[in-house]
Amino acid sequence: MQPLPGIDVGTRVVSKLTRRLLPLLFVLYIVNYLDRINVGFAALQMRGQLGFSDKVYGLGAGIFFAGYFFFQVPSNLALARVGVRKWIAAIMVLWGTVSVSMIFVTTPRSFYLLRFLLGAAEAGFFPGIILYLRRWFPSAARARAVALFVMASPLAGVLGGPISGALLGVHTANLAGWQWLFVIEGLPAVLLGGVVLAFLADRPEEAPWLTTEERTWLTGELAREQDAHPEASRRQVFAAFTQGKVWLLVLVYLGDTTCTYGVGLWLPSLIRSVSGLSNMLIGLLSAIPYLVTAMAMVLVGIHSDRTRERRWHLAGCAFAGSLALGCAAYATSTAATIVFLSLTLLAAYSLLGPFWATSTELLSDTSAIAGIALINSFGNLGGFLGPYTIGLVRDWTGGFRGGLLAVAALLGISGVMALLVFTKGLHKVQVPGDARRAGSETPTL
Repeated sequence: MQPLPGIDVGTRVVSKLTRRLLPLLFVLYIVNYLDRINVGFAALQMRGQLGFSDKVYGLGAGIFFAGYFFFQVPSNLALARVGVRKWIAAIMVLWGTVSVSMIFVTTPRSFYLLRFLLGAAEAGFFPGIILYLRRWFPSAARARAVALFVMASPLAGVLGGPISGALLGVHTANLAGWQWLFVIEGLPAVLLGGVVLAFLADRPEEAPWLTTEERTWLTGELAREQDAHPEASRRQVFAAFTQGKVWLLVLVYLGDTTCTYGVGLWLPSLIRSVSGLSNMLIGLLSAIPYLVTAMAMVLVGIHSDRTRERRWHLAGCAFAGSLALGCAAYATSTAATIVFLSLTLLAAYSLLGPFWATSTELLSDTSAIAGIALINSFGNLGGFLGPYTIGLVRDWTGGFRGGLLAVAALLGISGVMALLVFTKGLHKVQVPGDARRAGSETPTL
């Protein structure tokens, strides 16, 4: 039987895109995120062995995002020139090599240098994949696609917590547990670089697994969305740099990343401060916040797509996360700390699907190349600000409360900025009718 035209073609295409692209991208992001945050578990051991203070660790954990910031726009522009498949494969091999090289850290200076280089190497991955999803998924299905992809970051915490806690107990071949952690968790990035070369296609026109009908529908749908965009005629790559709404989105993302990385990179130490448990048990407990986050963030992305509402999905998540983190700052028991930190990360991560869907919908194809990287690079400075602020305040006060309250305040400001983004008549993002109908019929995932 011949498939029905129109809406059924759209449903079939989105389903096929989800099955063929997202599983690999999901695995890549798990590896990427784990290499980024595993220093939080390594710190449970390496700080004592190497004599690093809270300030030194916080600066080293956060300086990753300085490299990320300076190299992100150049990396994303190089990706546009070289192609997603080749560029992502190359930077995966590079960041995996740098991650393994963390075993040679002996001084604060070498710690700072390798963390900076790791950030520089990883800089093009996330914005490159966001741009990649934009080139494949119609607007009405994009928030859930982004949410499914970004769900890998909390799941990296679910998997990485117990694994990292266990690896800290490995002491052989003259390497400490924290050194084995970097070796074993860094090598998968190098190996997966070859998988990317063999599997990914750069654009729908190059995908042999799409039928002619499916390819025609998808390329036509994406072209119609581009033609309908109010900025589609602007061909300057750097058009996004002059748009006020883009800088508001930068501020939204800055507060969110300050929270996710500030809490994430200090999470094992936060749990130890109220529990005094072993590394293995801390690893298991640290998986709980990420587990509940992974389950919630996809539901938020799906709801945002179905209702075609972005404003309160962004602002509401930011306000809820700010309140939960404020409560976590005053928690004194292990159970209360885990509950409030779980709610904090749940809200902060759930913001990401609607956020990136909104960001990609506001940019034309050419300005998206620089605009996505601009938002991600400046916004990810929160990854430096969060860990360093918490470490610095802890050095001053001896506790976590002041740092957590500062981060909570910044996340609340993100909620305000999210409301301001939509003062320009963007409360409900409009998409072409066919895309909306196709999205409404896309199966719940």
